[in-house]
Amino acid sequence: MPFPDSPTAFDTMLGVPSNRSSWQSDFGTLVRDTGSGDLRHPAGYMFHDLPEVDAESNYGDWLISEMDKWGVERGLLPVRFDDDDLGAAAVAKHPKRLFGSYHVDPNKGMDDVRALERAVRELGVIAASCFPCGTQPQVPIHGPLMYPLYAKCVELGIPMFVNAGVPGPRFPMWPQHVEHLDVVCYDFPELVLVTRHGCEPWTDLAVKLMLKWPGLHYSTSAFAPKHYPKDIIDYANTRGADKIMYAGYFPMGLSLERTMTEMRNLPLKDHVWPKFLHENAARVLKLD
Repeated sequence: MPFPDSPTAFDTMLGVPSNRSSWQSDFGTLVRDTGSGDLRHPAGYMFHDLPEVDAESNYGDWLISEMDKWGVERGLLPVRFDDDDLGAAAVAKHPKRLFGSYHVDPNKGMDDVRALERAVRELGVIAASCFPCGTQPQVPIHGPLMYPLYAKCVELGIPMFVNAGVPGPRFPMWPQHVEHLDVVCYDFPELVLVTRHGCEPWTDLAVKLMLKWPGLHYSTSAFAPKHYPKDIIDYANTRGADKIMYAGYFPMGLSLERTMTEMRNLPLKDHVWPKFLHENAARVLKLD
């Protein structure tokens, strides 16, 4: 059960700096309560000690230095087509350490299906991601607007990372009910689907569905290791060693220092550590 002496983690959820004073504009009319206006993070009532980011103009170099410091060998980073996108610039400069993920918007229909294909072709993207509760209007995990994107992921041979469970921001939760994953896995048996942000409070159901569907996986994004759900740790240590993978939340809400330090106390079995830290992610992202 001891944490490896020299960890080589693959972080499946790194991020780029954002303007924390104007995050509400990204979600438009979804934000209705006045209290959220005082938060520096969409779920600021949960994330208080937000990491500070330096050297935005050379963000890729700075991120690599932080990764080296805390034992993160490689990571998945969101990229866009903007000329000044920090993620795309970082991935282009460090192609052996950082890999692109394209965040999809199902409300854009076929335009975003084509954009995803272009991102794979031109930006070297190896994964797609979606935040169903954060779409405007909201689109459920199993909604018809998601299906062309799932089909394109299968065609391109890339996984879809999707938020599941109660969202942190004060938005309605119905689009991310974990039960929605069941019909998606049924309709797309070739799809590799990885959940983000916990699946709470339905982690027992998430485990049942991972046992049922070969393509369904779980990443630990946005949770400090001391708060990882017990259902998920137990599953990783038993029948789910190949299904659970590490994801952080840096620099959005958690520092690499906190995540990698707290991780040393996780009660994972010896054979689970390499799978959890990097092998599962490498296999799912076809980087073996």
